[in-house]
Amino acid sequence: MARTARGDGPADGHTGTPAGGTAGTAARAAFLGRREELARLRADVEAAGLDTMAGRPAPRARVLLVAGRPGSGRTALAEEFAREMLASGRYPDGLLRARLTDPAGNPAPTERTVRELLRGLGLATTAGADEDELTGELRDALSRRRAVLLLDDVGSAAQLDGLIPDTRHCLVLAVARGPLTGVPDVRPCTLGGLRSSSALRLLERGAGEVRVTVDPTAAERLAEECAHLPAALTLAGGWLAAHPEAAVVDAVRRINEPLDEPPAADDDPYAPLPAPAGEADPDDEPEPEAEPEHGPDPAPVDDALRRAFLMAHAALPAPAARLLRLLALAPDGLADPHTAAALAGCPVATARTLLAHLALLGLLHPVGPHPGPGHPTDATAAPSGPEGGLEHHYQVPGCLHPLMRERLAAREKPADALLARARMLERTVRLLRGCEAVTEPPGSPARQWLAEQPAAVRFADRATAAGWLEARLPGLLAAARLAADDGQLDTLARRLVAALSRALITHRGAEHAGPELYRLHELVLRVAERQRLPREKAAALLSLGDLDARAGRHTVALDRYRAALEAARAQRDHAADPAALGRALESLGDTYTELGDWQRAADWYGRALSHRQSREDTAGAARLHGRIGTVLGRGGDWREALLAWRSAAAAHRRLGDTGAHAGALAEAARAQERAGRPQEALRTGQEALRQAERAGDRRLVATLRLLLADCAERLGETQAAASHRAAAERLLADDRALEESEESPPLRVQGP
Repeated sequence: MARTARGDGPADGHTGTPAGGTAGTAARAAFLGRREELARLRADVEAAGLDTMAGRPAPRARVLLVAGRPGSGRTALAEEFAREMLASGRYPDGLLRARLTDPAGNPAPTERTVRELLRGLGLATTAGADEDELTGELRDALSRRRAVLLLDDVGSAAQLDGLIPDTRHCLVLAVARGPLTGVPDVRPCTLGGLRSSSALRLLERGAGEVRVTVDPTAAERLAEECAHLPAALTLAGGWLAAHPEAAVVDAVRRINEPLDEPPAADDDPYAPLPAPAGEADPDDEPEPEAEPEHGPDPAPVDDALRRAFLMAHAALPAPAARLLRLLALAPDGLADPHTAAALAGCPVATARTLLAHLALLGLLHPVGPHPGPGHPTDATAAPSGPEGGLEHHYQVPGCLHPLMRERLAAREKPADALLARARMLERTVRLLRGCEAVTEPPGSPARQWLAEQPAAVRFADRATAAGWLEARLPGLLAAARLAADDGQLDTLARRLVAALSRALITHRGAEHAGPELYRLHELVLRVAERQRLPREKAAALLSLGDLDARAGRHTVALDRYRAALEAARAQRDHAADPAALGRALESLGDTYTELGDWQRAADWYGRALSHRQSREDTAGAARLHGRIGTVLGRGGDWREALLAWRSAAAAHRRLGDTGAHAGALAEAARAQERAGRPQEALRTGQEALRQAERAGDRRLVATLRLLLADCAERLGETQAAASHRAAAERLLADDRALEESEESPPLRVQGP
């Protein structure tokens, strides 16, 4: 059974940070007590499990559950206990954390969670790998480590089961709303409210010691109205801090006012924030006509927390209150000054000030700081921000997110909310373009475009852009997913995915960014199918097929390429997509080649050849003749392979490519030799040798000399064979000597 305790607790309502993020030092200093709960967790770590007592110790990690209502400080307690465990030295491999439910209340896919954990271990993952493969990799990696896993916002036992390491040397801290009955031998600790003394100490941090001391009865009443929940107490203290002239009893009256908060008569909740002098307003966007959906119904929220939030929200200035509501649209609950500025339609400097103000009132949690545009990372550069060139990011507390969505639906017009989302996506696309452009050479069109952008959105150097991309990647991926799922901003969604893909390839490389690119291509495919865009659908399917083939999933790749072929053939303006069509045909041939199905590979290459010839693409046709010759030769059909290589040689001769012509003739000679026609192979090889010598390809010349030696021996011409073999050995020896001289450092000759 879950054990409920009312003890000292955390001083804030912190219920989670983004995966991979860290809580700020202020959050650590704010932790209060929970001594009884911490002691119980320590005891649960040491206690023997049920299987151990039965004589059958299970090789699984101990699972400790911290359960409680949103706003009870459950995540803060788990974080504090995790810090204790790390400080004890029992888990030298550190802390891994992930969030299993998104701010809208949707369960995070296990595949995404496992990738985050593997990334935290510094391990690369295979693009497109399924859930079972990834969880197996995670358990294998953790079997050799001693680490703490903090899994926040666990929605069900099924989410947790596949993430538990198969080793007793790791510890799992799960944070959930209620019990997880499907997890074997889980040790639950359910949180209640704070003790009265701790609640009053928490109020003192906002109200000040004097106001609480002067009216202790009102302070105790306010703590009761907040149900002793840390999050509600933090918001009440923030209200008192924002109203230094008010007494504690005023907060008691305010928190008991009706929950239906009417807009102020003199406020226009839809008016954009004014821009300070000298700063330009953001780009205007056309107002969308469709109405946005505000996502799934939020989880139930404690009444005390709701009333405390409404009290804090009503006391905010109109610009800050509107920004707070719009932050419910921030992807994955993450916001930086640029995201906030785009949502509210205000300058970045104004958004930065408002975010800091909301964080001081306990309505946001700072995470970071991280590099940002307009902030150099060079230590010798003059700091342009409060953190010496770094920018704070902010996390919307999970317990407040449903309340912010409610206020958004109640106070903002649907069209205005959609427009705010469009501004945010447009700003994100611009930042990603800048992130890529800063890597281009000076004077290039991309750098010229970057120089024309406002200073607030320019990256100082490549390192700053790379740091920003890595720090914001979870939010950027979440923005791409939300845009693709929305269905109303598909053009922006496609632009965002394209810009993010290019930025990832630029800074990480295509291979290292493969897992993220795979999911981005899936988003493009979803949008293309919804909008009936065959060209985009074919491109996405081809990219996915390439990643599947690279990962060894050839059967899946074949299905992708066939679907891409159908999409490329789809009539649009009475014309198929020739580029995608040719690429799909060749990719099918390549995949069957990897599978060793030579006949089918040759068949698909033949179709691709006909396509290239119909477009009078001689270079492409020459390449495909060669591929057909290769697969037919591997299949033992040397006669047909010889015909293909002769056609390839003729095409390369017409193109004037001497080196490729020599290579095709060499393959034709090899096919003749394998077919038992040494005399013809000797003549063709001699012609290939002349072309290779003209092209200056020494390695090909040596290879051809060895081939000619074999042919001469079969014909009984031993002297000619010996001559060819000796010439080949001289060439190979010279090449080896040249390579060794290039690798060896030059000798230093010292004088007497």
